[in-house]
Amino acid sequence: MSVILAKAPLRISLGGGGTDLPSYYENFGGFLIAGAIDKYVYITIHTAFREIFELKYSKMEKVTSPAEITHPIFREALSRYWNGVPLEIQSIADVPAGTGMGSSGSFTVALLKALAQGQFRATTPAQLAEQACQIEIEFLKEPVGKQDQYVAAHGGICAYTFHQEGNVTVEPLQIGTSTIDQMRNQMLLFYTGEMRSASTVLSDQDTRSKAGDNAMLENLHRTKAMGFESKKLLESGDLMSYAQLMHEHWLNKRSRSADMANSHIDALYATALQNGAVGGKLIGAGGGGFLLVYSEVPERTRSAMAGAGAVELPFDFEYTGATAEGLI
Repeated sequence: MSVILAKAPLRISLGGGGTDLPSYYENFGGFLIAGAIDKYVYITIHTAFREIFELKYSKMEKVTSPAEITHPIFREALSRYWNGVPLEIQSIADVPAGTGMGSSGSFTVALLKALAQGQFRATTPAQLAEQACQIEIEFLKEPVGKQDQYVAAHGGICAYTFHQEGNVTVEPLQIGTSTIDQMRNQMLLFYTGEMRSASTVLSDQDTRSKAGDNAMLENLHRTKAMGFESKKLLESGDLMSYAQLMHEHWLNKRSRSADMANSHIDALYATALQNGAVGGKLIGAGGGGFLLVYSEVPERTRSAMAGAGAVELPFDFEYTGATAEGLI
């Protein structure tokens, strides 16, 4: 094969997000639930008759060896997981980076999946996720967690337990069909119009956790407890209680950092609450991106949010995780 297309899904956090950073789970263990959605990062690679590496993303690079690549994830992945034959690689995504849906982790997982396919090498979701985590956390020293990579690799709606030793247990949630249908119909995603690097927000959490800051650690302990409670409520089908917990979750997360939100985000959330939403929260590290709400009257919420200038992103859950196929 000479052309390969790989894709990895983006995700929405459903409870416990933030406890997947090593600075927390290595001391206390982390737990969260998240759902992969039908929005993707795509990687195409062309493997035949290339003389140089040609990379196309928001910029373009042409180099003779992986060591010369400026893009850090491309450089690390190609240096460590490719056999050296020059490639043409292009990345595109359904949603822009910096919007809180784990695009960096999805990008890394999709790239690794494409490279494995290009070498006819089998991979498992766990292997893909761990390799992606190594690149971002160990090699590039980014202050990020393991959630995005694991959701992108596995897909589905799952609980993730981050053990102190570094291993991760993945457990698909047992959610009934009627509950899933209700989640599809009444969970709404709105773009706040603002983008922000996750590293910018998470670096404060990471630094304070490493320093043993009591306020930060107590906040994350409470976040983890709400992750366990969220799992129980979703599996029992009690979506109204889950929506109310989403609101508590957001208030707790909102207090974690001064950069978590701003007056515009607060105003959008207030608009949603005044127009049928029971609860909601920003997806991802915070500071911008997408607002997820659970509404009793979705059409009323949609209308009000459209009037406030917040564009909706329709979505569904996806259950496949990262995939790759040869096109030629």
